[in-house]
Amino acid sequence: MEALNPSTITLLVLAPLVIWRIYSRIRRMVGSQRLSRVRLWITLIIFPTLVLLLGYAAHENAKLLSWLAGGLAFGSFLAVYGLRQTRFEQTPQGLFYTPHAHLGIALSLLLVGRIVYRLVEVYARNGSASPGTAEFARSPLTLVIFGLLAGYYIIYAVGLVRWRNRVLREESARA
Repeated sequence: MEALNPSTITLLVLAPLVIWRIYSRIRRMVGSQRLSRVRLWITLIIFPTLVLLLGYAAHENAKLLSWLAGGLAFGSFLAVYGLRQTRFEQTPQGLFYTPHAHLGIALSLLLVGRIVYRLVEVYARNGSASPGTAEFARSPLTLVIFGLLAGYYIIYAVGLVRWRNRVLREESARA
């Protein structure tokens, strides 16, 4: 029996972890979620930072920046649509919201599809990530998908923060 090459072993080890994360992410997108202040602020810190870093990495190429900006704009539009479709609930247990399931799942699958495509590409080269790693980070497809996700999650988090603040103001006005 032939020994497995390192890229096959890596794929076999990482595949269950990736599948579990995808499952847990999609499951979370479908049902009601308790509003978490910490998660919102993490989103509002990490995604803009990553956008700035990617923008800086691509700053010499206006075409790449336009792909990132286009993704951000379309992602922002989708977030506004998603917020309008979100069901907000104020209960004695806390604040809950149910996001638009199909939109969240579609965005998650788009990212997963890009990652799977990259893994297949690396595997086809027998585990050699070079020279494609730099190309992947500067790929218009990667930038537009990341911009789409970043725009969506940033604007969606801002919308949730605004809803939370409005609810808290209304509660303090009643008291």
